[in-house]
Amino acid sequence: MSAWRRLNPPPAVAQILAAAPHVTVPETLAELVDFAVGGPAQQSCEVAYEVPGRGRVVEAVIARVRNGISANYTEPYMRRRDPDSMTIADGLPTDKPRYADRYGCEFATLRTETLAWLQQQELAVFGFHAGGAALGTDALVVAPANAGFFAFGLALLQQFIPVADVPRDFAPQLLIYVAPPFRHTHFKGRQMVVHARSEQLHEVFAYNLYPGPSAKKGVYGALITRAEREGWVVAHCSTVQVVTPYDNVLTLMHEGASGGGKSEMLEMAHREPDGRLRLGRNLVTDEERFLQIPRMCELRPVTDDMALCHPSLQAGDGYLQVTDAESGWFVRVNHIDQYGVDPYLEGLTARPPRPLLFLNVDAVPGSRALIWEHTEDEPGKPCPNPRVILPRQIVPGIVDGPVTIDVRSLGVRTPPCTRQHPTYGILGLFHLLPPAIAWLWRLVAPRGYANPSIVDTEGMTSEGVGSYWPFATGRKVDQANLLLEQLVATPKTTFILCPNQHVGAWEVGFMPEWIAREYLARRGHAPFKPGQVEPARCPLLGYALSNLTVEGTPITRWFLQVDLQPEVGSEVYDVGAAMLTRFFQQCLREFLHPDLSTAGRQIIDCCLQHGTVADYESLLNPGTTAA
Repeated sequence: MSAWRRLNPPPAVAQILAAAPHVTVPETLAELVDFAVGGPAQQSCEVAYEVPGRGRVVEAVIARVRNGISANYTEPYMRRRDPDSMTIADGLPTDKPRYADRYGCEFATLRTETLAWLQQQELAVFGFHAGGAALGTDALVVAPANAGFFAFGLALLQQFIPVADVPRDFAPQLLIYVAPPFRHTHFKGRQMVVHARSEQLHEVFAYNLYPGPSAKKGVYGALITRAEREGWVVAHCSTVQVVTPYDNVLTLMHEGASGGGKSEMLEMAHREPDGRLRLGRNLVTDEERFLQIPRMCELRPVTDDMALCHPSLQAGDGYLQVTDAESGWFVRVNHIDQYGVDPYLEGLTARPPRPLLFLNVDAVPGSRALIWEHTEDEPGKPCPNPRVILPRQIVPGIVDGPVTIDVRSLGVRTPPCTRQHPTYGILGLFHLLPPAIAWLWRLVAPRGYANPSIVDTEGMTSEGVGSYWPFATGRKVDQANLLLEQLVATPKTTFILCPNQHVGAWEVGFMPEWIAREYLARRGHAPFKPGQVEPARCPLLGYALSNLTVEGTPITRWFLQVDLQPEVGSEVYDVGAAMLTRFFQQCLREFLHPDLSTAGRQIIDCCLQHGTVADYESLLNPGTTAA
């Protein structure tokens, strides 16, 4: 019996595998590493395909390095996720572009062509548990054998199943087909991922080799689809247990659009050579401010990007419980641009206990891939989206299983704001949010300033509901209702808002979330006292801190309330607040759907009517329902 038959493939996949000239079912991850470079004796290869009308097209150049596999795409465009790469090819409810509307024809013809093309290729196929064995979905990937680096990346990201270990009751409900040449023949070179859903199967057709929209977010979309049917949420977040020097433990969940600081929340704060933390640099005066924290908290990572908020995890105690939905983490390292910026991650990736996959990292065969050596998009311009995939098993201090969330943070990339250039960069170091305002931020999820993870977009844009909308296949209103139900059911979890990159006129990088993490862990569950916080000048920012002291060092108040900065002032702040408010009102009107819950409509109406923080506080109190 062919080994692939142990995977219990659906009829369409079985037909492909039976017809293909050769099918390999990997038995180990090491075999996938060899696949990635064309065989056990190979050190490098080109991933290339014959494209009608163009001839041989090289998609990526692969090198076997001492610490894994380095993959570099030949086109700079392919080094980041295209935010418009998803389309839907079924008749189930959706707010996403349908294939027929976008291309003027039904997907059935292209589906047939894709399956026929796969039948002619040497293939690799393996099973995995999307979202994990306990709560996830059985899945299969069918890919050309020469796209071994893509298969290796997927095997690291999700729970790869060696063929000998495939359970007898393995029943694939998620199928991923990889067919790179079609982006040239049908999509003008653009990344495209087509989702075809039915009651029994979720098919993902990946017409490109960047893992972001397919192996990563395509799987995420399938999990969101399943969770939506079952009435729960797959959150877009990192999660970390923070252990203070005094052995207090606080578990923090950091959400937000791509580039919002999720991976950075799992990192130690970056120190200057003398050990200080640089709080920020003033872009107008060039002044710098520093902070001394002799001993930082211990970090125990839980999730990096996707978390299952499954009903079976919830204890009904007023706190949210989550568990990781991934077996590996897709870590962006653009901010690590020289040796010594993050010694922990640099050491872990330079000498890992098992091979890693590096993307957009400049390395030659036989060398050691170093995460600060970024491939250049053009001479002198490094790729803004270098990545490494880290298996959870090699991350020191990793927390397995579900955890209880004390604080939910949301990250926003903010531009500088000055009198000369007013912007929405008016967020203080961090803000406390009432649940109603926290829900609005999750509906809008601003993608923010200078996003390094995706193809460039102009101006302020919304990542969409939950910050996972680009990956979801259904309707916004359904996800909005689910998120509100979740917030109402978990009133003891606290909400904060954290900017990154800039606080007014100050360039701060990711320091706000690192300082918030250290401060909140040290203060534990103690409530803020009168006088410590006050309503922010912009109601959408909830409460601003009046004072903040970390390890005996007070933080200058203008880092907490941007209108106090001399380079900004109240008038410029109000201009930025108006920008932010208009943007929220524009985005939120999309959610005024007949199926939106009554409580949700009241909260959105409050924003449209320029409600105060007190108005929002009155809308979601203990005992409120989301109906």
